[in-house]
Amino acid sequence: MSTNTKIDFIYLSEPDMIKAGVTDMAKCVDTMEEMFVLLHKGDYRMAGPNNDSHGAMITFPESSPFEGMPKPTADRRLMAMPAYLGGDFKTCGVKWYGSNIANREKGLPRSILMFILNDVDTGAPLAYMSANLLSAYRTGAIPGVGARYLALQDAKTIGLLGPGVMGKTSVAAFIAARPSIDTIKIKGRGQKSLQDFISWLEQSYPQITTIKVVDDIEEVVRDSDIVTYCNSGEVGDPATYPNVKKAWLKPGAFLAMPASCTLDEDFAEQDVRKVQDSKGLYEAWFEEVPKPAHNHIPLVGMQFMDMIESGKLGKDSLEDLAAIVAGATPARQNDDEIIVLSVGGMPIEDVAWATSVYRNAIDKGIGVPLNLWDEPVLR
Repeated sequence: MSTNTKIDFIYLSEPDMIKAGVTDMAKCVDTMEEMFVLLHKGDYRMAGPNNDSHGAMITFPESSPFEGMPKPTADRRLMAMPAYLGGDFKTCGVKWYGSNIANREKGLPRSILMFILNDVDTGAPLAYMSANLLSAYRTGAIPGVGARYLALQDAKTIGLLGPGVMGKTSVAAFIAARPSIDTIKIKGRGQKSLQDFISWLEQSYPQITTIKVVDDIEEVVRDSDIVTYCNSGEVGDPATYPNVKKAWLKPGAFLAMPASCTLDEDFAEQDVRKVQDSKGLYEAWFEEVPKPAHNHIPLVGMQFMDMIESGKLGKDSLEDLAAIVAGATPARQNDDEIIVLSVGGMPIEDVAWATSVYRNAIDKGIGVPLNLWDEPVLR
């Protein structure tokens, strides 16, 4: 019996990814919503013994006898993030993550990412694709999913710390989920990033009628219906992470936090709903890193894990966004609830959005066809 052993795949550059729809935020939010339902059902796999690991990262020592070994500089990451996602996706893949905050001095993005999508049966490659936009949009879409279920229905004001890439994609997702938004307050480090963000906002979302640059994080938070911290910075001391005080929040505020943040301890009180994008992800992280975990992973979800460890918070006080999206846990129940969502990011998000973009590229004939082999030399 003859078999066809030929394997072809496509390469998608960043311009190809754009043509294939990677920047379609409304569709990305919908795709992430579908992913969360599968996550709740358990129709997925990530790395690690509990199948919930963020990935595997290479770390470097402070000093090394080997010339040229990288130093553990700020945001230095070389990381593989593999996953499988079932449902209508039924694909697997891995994102290779290279990151160094010093890249900005070279005119490069902090992170340079690639993704390979594979057939889950044979393991053959389907696509090798540029992943900076893929990763940025799936990351921003998660706060958008959160806003769809947890923000006020008529939310109007966003308070944003950090008007960079993550700030842009989070704002895009918030607007996709809550079209009533018309006001944005922003705080950034420099005039260039602020002006770039404002120009992008004016061009992309003319319905935003009020843009206000503020001087401190309290102004970012006060009177905002949606608050998001999308800042970057060094990890290590939670005292240096941007803070949120409960007294700053208006009734009904929704906080979506995909970056470093420290919450005051009164957030442990029961009048604040505390949601993680995946409880399993944080449990895996908590097993993998030294304690206190918030010193190593600066997300508020890890602060919650440390508070559970120290007895300041009960484990049953944490909620799971996947359970909320799947309808197993209530979404927002009234206009006064204060809700905090910690956004950690999962490899299954990359698989979901990569699969959607890949299928669109195939339908439209986008990308460069490449041949792996007609017949393998070794079998």
